[in-house]
Amino acid sequence: MSKITIRNIQPPDNPYLSKIIKDTLTEFGANHPGTVYYDPTTDALYELFQTKGAGYFVAELDGKIVGGVGIYPTEGLPDDTCELVKMYLLPHARGTGLGRTLIEKSLDFAKQTSYRQVYLESMPELQQALKVYEKFGFEYLKGPMGNSGHTGCSLWMLRSL
Repeated sequence: MSKITIRNIQPPDNPYLSKIIKDTLTEFGANHPGTVYYDPTTDALYELFQTKGAGYFVAELDGKIVGGVGIYPTEGLPDDTCELVKMYLLPHARGTGLGRTLIEKSLDFAKQTSYRQVYLESMPELQQALKVYEKFGFEYLKGPMGNSGHTGCSLWMLRSL
């Protein structure tokens, strides 16, 4: 049986997570300008998630990094709202329940950090992820909230905690 570990991000994780994010976006044809693919912070996630109110969780399968997810207080969002960000898994880790575990961990962190709503941005190319978000009660919005700078995202969702 595989050993799954969920832990907080560490500095040496940066290159592994950046590659997972960029490879996943490429896999789904979602590596457009205006997405995290071209966001310089994708290469420095540990540093980015040292922000107050932020947390990033790394998923390991048998000691190897297979993905992660974060909660971030994106600029321009209401004070009680955070963003679910950079949720990516390698192909062999999908469909294992690991994505669900990561989202649950993120929502728990958001509640403990006193957020009342979780916002996210996505793209039509990421159908698998969209279905998971819907199962968690995220509802589609007509337009974006906050100032993520990710103009390549055309779908926006919100969930109350």
